[in-house]
Amino acid sequence: MKMPQLLILLLTILVHAAAGFPTDRRALQGPDKRVSWDDVNVVAHGLLQLGQGLKEHVDKTKAQMRDVNTKLKAFNGTVAELERKQQELAAELSEEVKVKVEEVEKQSEDIHSRMDRLEKKVDEVLTEPILDNNNSDHTGVPFIQRLVAAQNRRIDQLVEKIKQQQDKLEKQSLHLQALQSKVAHKRVKSHRRRDEETALRGEAGQSKNTSGWARDCHDLFVQGQRTSGIYTIQPESSQPFKILCEMTSEGGWTVIQKRHDGSQNFNQLWESYKRGFGSLNGEFWLGLENIHSLSKQGQYVLQVELSDWAGQQQPAVVARYQFQLDGEEKKFTLHLQQESSSGVQEKIMKTGASGVPFSTADRDNDLAADINCAELLSG
Repeated sequence: MKMPQLLILLLTILVHAAAGFPTDRRALQGPDKRVSWDDVNVVAHGLLQLGQGLKEHVDKTKAQMRDVNTKLKAFNGTVAELERKQQELAAELSEEVKVKVEEVEKQSEDIHSRMDRLEKKVDEVLTEPILDNNNSDHTGVPFIQRLVAAQNRRIDQLVEKIKQQQDKLEKQSLHLQALQSKVAHKRVKSHRRRDEETALRGEAGQSKNTSGWARDCHDLFVQGQRTSGIYTIQPESSQPFKILCEMTSEGGWTVIQKRHDGSQNFNQLWESYKRGFGSLNGEFWLGLENIHSLSKQGQYVLQVELSDWAGQQQPAVVARYQFQLDGEEKKFTLHLQQESSSGVQEKIMKTGASGVPFSTADRDNDLAADINCAELLSG
């Protein structure tokens, strides 16, 4: 739209310039002749600049037109490619739909043929007479009805057996509850008898232990301590040492090992396990000598409690054993005897009649001849 306007403007300037030239050559004589040629030069120079600008504009317009044509060609190529892909996709989908339809038709024909065969068999079974057990005459009862009746009888028998099993389980549950009640009663009586024996020892115990320290955590419980925490005890014929006590309704439990966050390395050598290591405020091992000094005082119960990493205790993984630990001259041999109330998980540890000696990476005392279990299991 700008080209015609520029041409009209150029034509108008040329007309005005021509009108400025004199038509009579005689009129050019005199001092005004120089002035007229200067005007012509100015006009010519302006026309030259205008023509140059017009040429640049035309070139720029041509370049833009070529760019537009190139983009149109690319767009047309893209549209053609999309149309081709659409046709290919439509052809592929058409072929897949055709194959699926053929498969569905085949499956439908197969199902219809099976239904026809099944109907024929049912008709044959319903129309054929069936002999009774003594083959004397025809009963007239269809085969399918007899089959269903037999299945119903079998189902009734299975239901009856399930009821019987449920009754047995309920009786066993009641029996287990009764046994647990008896065991709990015996345990309470045992603790009471131990408390009475402790009280009767009285002055005799004090004469043996002039320091006045309790013999273990249960002694602290008998003396009135009900708060779990760190205490100092002195077993018979032993030096005082600090222990962690856990006070419960049954009595005071002496904690010999505690692991809960992995902060303590338990891959230790013989001397470390002999003396003990760790912190009573975190993870620790009480020490074989300290445990032996407790064990030799009398009959003790070892309770093993396992919990997950979140600290949630698993009641099913609590086991109790009659417990005894020999001295170093017998390699700190461990003796465990299962308590009848400990449950199924009590079988996670067994020592046998002769016991199991303690073993570390530098003292291979385990019963395996070909390997060092402590070294293999890192502690």
